[in-house]
Amino acid sequence: MDSKPTYLGLLNAVAVGELGGEALFSAWAAVTPSEDVRGVLQTVALREAEHARSFAKRIDELGYSVLPKDDPGLPARIATAKSKKLTDLEKFEKLGFTYRREGPDIFSRFFDDVTIDIQTGELLGRYLSEERDTGRRLKACYASLLAAESGATAKAATPRKSSRATNGSKPAKASTASKATTSSRSVKRAPARASSAKSR
Repeated sequence: MDSKPTYLGLLNAVAVGELGGEALFSAWAAVTPSEDVRGVLQTVALREAEHARSFAKRIDELGYSVLPKDDPGLPARIATAKSKKLTDLEKFEKLGFTYRREGPDIFSRFFDDVTIDIQTGELLGRYLSEERDTGRRLKACYASLLAAESGATAKAATPRKSSRATNGSKPAKASTASKATTSSRSVKRAPARASSAKSR
C-alpha cells in the first residue's frame, strides 16, 4: 500500500491483546477441576491464539510488524487464573467475567474507518463474531456456576426433618389413663362372654 493504513493501530491492539488472552485462558483451563468449565476455557483460548496470529499475519501482509506493548496487569490476572485456592466462580468475579451489567458493544465502532480494505474487513468481521460468541459462552458458564453455588447454599440451609419415627426408636409408652381405659373395657366384656356361654 502507498501509505500507512489508518487502521494499523487497531490491528496491532487486537494482536497484542489476544496473545495475552490466550495465556490467561490456557492457564485457567490447566487448573480447573470442572470438565465443563475446561471445555469453555479451551475453546476461548484457541480462539484467542488464532486471532493473535491471524492479525499478526495480516499486519505482516500489509508490510509491517506487530509492535509489542506491555500490559502491567496481565501477570496478576494470570496468577488469579492459575490459582488453585480460588474457585472457578471466584475467578470469574475477580477477572471481571460476570457480565452483570450489559454495557455498550465495544466492537460496534470497529468499522468506522471507511478505508478498511476487503481482506482486513473479512478478518475483522470473523473476529467480532467470534468475540461476541465467546462473551455468550463465558456468560453462560458463569451463570451455571452461580446457579450451582446458589443451589448448594439453599440445600445446606434447609432444616432436616426429624427421623425419630424411622430410626428404630421405641414408640412412647401409653399413658396411665389410657391403660386404665383399656382395662375397664376388658372387664366390661367379660360378663358378656359369660352370659353367652350360659345361654348355650
